[in-house]
Amino acid sequence: MCTRKHRLIWKISVKVILLIPRNAVILNKIENRMEMKKIAVVLSGSGVYDGSEIHEATLTLLAIARNGAMYQCFAPDVEQAHVINHLTGEEMPGSRNVLVEAARIARGNIKPLSEYKAADYNAIVFPGGFGAAKNLCSFAFDGANCTVLPDVEAAVNDTVKAGKPVGALCIAPVIIAKLLGDTNVTIGQDQETINAIRQMGSSHQTTTHGQVVVDQKYKVITTPCYMLDATIVQIAEGAENVVKKILELA
Repeated sequence: MCTRKHRLIWKISVKVILLIPRNAVILNKIENRMEMKKIAVVLSGSGVYDGSEIHEATLTLLAIARNGAMYQCFAPDVEQAHVINHLTGEEMPGSRNVLVEAARIARGNIKPLSEYKAADYNAIVFPGGFGAAKNLCSFAFDGANCTVLPDVEAAVNDTVKAGKPVGALCIAPVIIAKLLGDTNVTIGQDQETINAIRQMGSSHQTTTHGQVVVDQKYKVITTPCYMLDATIVQIAEGAENVVKKILELA
């Protein structure tokens, strides 16, 4: 005869059995997330003329997610070199913070670059935009004699020292060329920038849309993106190819 105690035990058993598949799914998702490679994406503001190139930044994030990895955005907590009106191309009065502006692209999920630790990530990647050449370094103003922001220098050097890949799109490879000095990169076909890269001690490989150059010594992966007269489809292809190669080497 079924007693009240037996009925209670039966109900508890049924609930446990029903929860097992759900718990297994949750545990499986947690395990998969723990196994996913994680890439740090360094932004330099928001907007091509004074910050990160938004197409390049967003399509890099998309490529990372589509290829089964995770990303975390970073940006230096510094003032922009200047502010540009993106409608007219003219400089505007006032100042803006690189981290605050980059948070627009990251939907608020962003950390100061000073908090980056190479041990916590499988790779690091720098989208382009004038911000890379104005805010992360001074290449836009000083060419081959540029200086690199200390937080950027530390992030790149720590990543290279850890033997992990460094990706750079568009104009951002000049940062890597300045810091490493003897690496092989590409910015496409702009001769003035190519000359500056060579002055900084690095070599350059001419490329076209979607092509990537891999420096095996330092695990540096670069692509020209909007350093060429590109479409958004071609930008997506370049970002995808850089991310795939990063994950292959990570």
